[in-house]
Amino acid sequence: MSTNDEKRVPGIAAQVERLAELGVPTQFGLSEKSLRDFANQLDRYPTKALIVPSGKPSNYSALTQLIQYRGKRGFVVVDFTDAADYEVFEGSDQHAVQMTENDWYLLVDPQRGDEFESASPSEALAEVTASNRVALSIVEGLMLAIQAPGMLERNHCYMTIASRKKKANGGFDARTPALWISNGTGRDAEENEDAPKLGWCWWNNRHTWLGIAHADRRQF
Repeated sequence: MSTNDEKRVPGIAAQVERLAELGVPTQFGLSEKSLRDFANQLDRYPTKALIVPSGKPSNYSALTQLIQYRGKRGFVVVDFTDAADYEVFEGSDQHAVQMTENDWYLLVDPQRGDEFESASPSEALAEVTASNRVALSIVEGLMLAIQAPGMLERNHCYMTIASRKKKANGGFDARTPALWISNGTGRDAEENEDAPKLGWCWWNNRHTWLGIAHADRRQF
C-alpha cells in the first residue's frame, strides 16, 4: 500500500527538479531552461498543481519507463502501438482541446478517481463533465504517476479517458488508455509482473480496479 506522501503531488520546485533529473523536457523536444523559466514565472499558482508538457513525447515507451513500482520500470503493452495517434478531448460534446502554445502548463487538483471504479469511461465522463472538471490525458496521467508514484498501486489505478483516437468516419476508436499494474501474464511477459503498464480498455467496459483520473482544470 502506498503512503499518503507518495500520493501527493509535490510542490512546484520539487517537480521541476524531478523532471529535470529524469530528462523529461528532452523527451518532448524541450529544454530544461524552458521548464525552469516556466516555474520561475509562477508568482502565484494553485495548490495541488501538476506541471505538464503541452506536446507529445517522442517515444511513449521511454516516457513510461520513468514510472516505477516495486523496483519495476513501466512499459507500454505490445498492442498499443498507436498511442501517439491519440489527441485530447473534453466535455460532453467531446471537442478537441486547443493546447497552449507555451511549452508547459498546470493541471490543477489531479485525482486518481477511485469513485469511478466499476464505472465505464462513458458513464464517468458524464459525471466528470457535470462537475465542471476535466478527465486526464495520457501525458497528464504519466506526469501524475511520475510525480506521485503512489497514485499507481495494485487494485487502484486509473484510466486517462481525455485521450481519444478519431476514426476516419468521424467517430472515436473504442479503446481508452489506462495505467495499471501488470500481473505478468499473457503478452505482458512474466518479467513484467508488478510493473506499471500503459495499456487500453474498452470505452463501455467497467473495471473494479480502474478509476477515471480527473482534475479541476488545465491552467494554460
